[in-house]
Amino acid sequence: MRNHGGEPVYHLAVTLSRRAIAVPLLVLVFIGAVVALPYLDAAAFIARAAGMGGGAASVAAWRADTFSRDPLIEVPTRDGSVPARFYRPAGGFSRTLLLMPGVHRDGIDEARLVGLAEDLAATGFGVLTIAAPDLQKFKITPRVTDVIEDAVTWASAQPEYAADGKVGLVGISFSGGLSVVAAGRPGIRDRVAFVLSFGGHGDLARVMHYLCSGEVLGDLVAAKRSSAVAGAEHVSVHAPHDYGVAVTLLSLADRVVPAGQVEALSRGIDGFLLASSLAMTDTAAATREFARMREYAPTLPEPSRTLMTYVNDRAVDKLGPILLPIVDGLKDHPAMPSLSAERATPPAAPIYLLHGVDDNVIPSVETVLLAEHLRGKAEVHGLLSGLITHAEVNRTASAKEVWRLAQFWRGIMSR
Repeated sequence: MRNHGGEPVYHLAVTLSRRAIAVPLLVLVFIGAVVALPYLDAAAFIARAAGMGGGAASVAAWRADTFSRDPLIEVPTRDGSVPARFYRPAGGFSRTLLLMPGVHRDGIDEARLVGLAEDLAATGFGVLTIAAPDLQKFKITPRVTDVIEDAVTWASAQPEYAADGKVGLVGISFSGGLSVVAAGRPGIRDRVAFVLSFGGHGDLARVMHYLCSGEVLGDLVAAKRSSAVAGAEHVSVHAPHDYGVAVTLLSLADRVVPAGQVEALSRGIDGFLLASSLAMTDTAAATREFARMREYAPTLPEPSRTLMTYVNDRAVDKLGPILLPIVDGLKDHPAMPSLSAERATPPAAPIYLLHGVDDNVIPSVETVLLAEHLRGKAEVHGLLSGLITHAEVNRTASAKEVWRLAQFWRGIMSR
């Protein structure tokens, strides 16, 4: 056994006269190491996920487990089978995480999701990634919640993945809020070890209002005083990202243009969103796709031509006011309980809510408002972090920020 500096500690008991002191001290050092090791593993995960260098990278590499990717499998759902991939730690695992990506064309092949799955597998989790087909089409629908429920039902019934009949459920971005909804459904309430919403929402109608107006329907002053979320005092609201407004327009295309124009406008918005996704991994391909969409806009009839031009110009200030009355009219839509955690039955499992302070796709106040709503109804742990943007651990921050995030992940890793 070694101390934190890497030197042997057995020299503490070299003589009989010192042994009375050395043995208790050795026990304390051993206990300290056992207690500290899980936090070290949590910190190592953060270092890997954030791409930290220097000493942090060395610790991350030291504590990393090797893993492999299993061949693709098909997971049955009520709307047909969906592809899934399992990341298998070489040293074995005691808990499988069902990891659901957000709104992205690439689904389980999306580069950031793959990186997160690998980082989690290196931490010792089995990781099963599954994508909801509607989210791959940039659509947020009740079918997404159904897919999550069905995936949990299937995975928790596989002894290979869930020896105790339970899985951890992790949802990214809009999958985060939908995972909280799914985890509260009667069929899987007892099959979820915990649920983590990473950059997720509490109320979809409230998020859509924000995306179209830049306004948050909630008491920000009260939110900053929340005791349910660490870091709530830093909650902030920024101008909404054009990506989220484009997704909203795609979802509502049939309400803003004549029926005969819906398909053509949707094709254009889909192309813009594809280019936005490519911009993170293939700049040249993204540039070509953006240019193609600019050439496409003038071929559309009005009003689709103007709307597509606004999308291409990232004109949130022009698109937002057009969509806002429609969005606000949907707040009491019958589908909202399937799409909003604040309107659904809370899960029986512990709920973890993690959010980037400066998120401008789903504002961080969503985590605070959801945590306050759940307080007293469920076990909830929340954190706003400066290390996170929307749904990535990719920023540098103070030691306090790193420690807070390590504590938060330590809680998850103990489940």
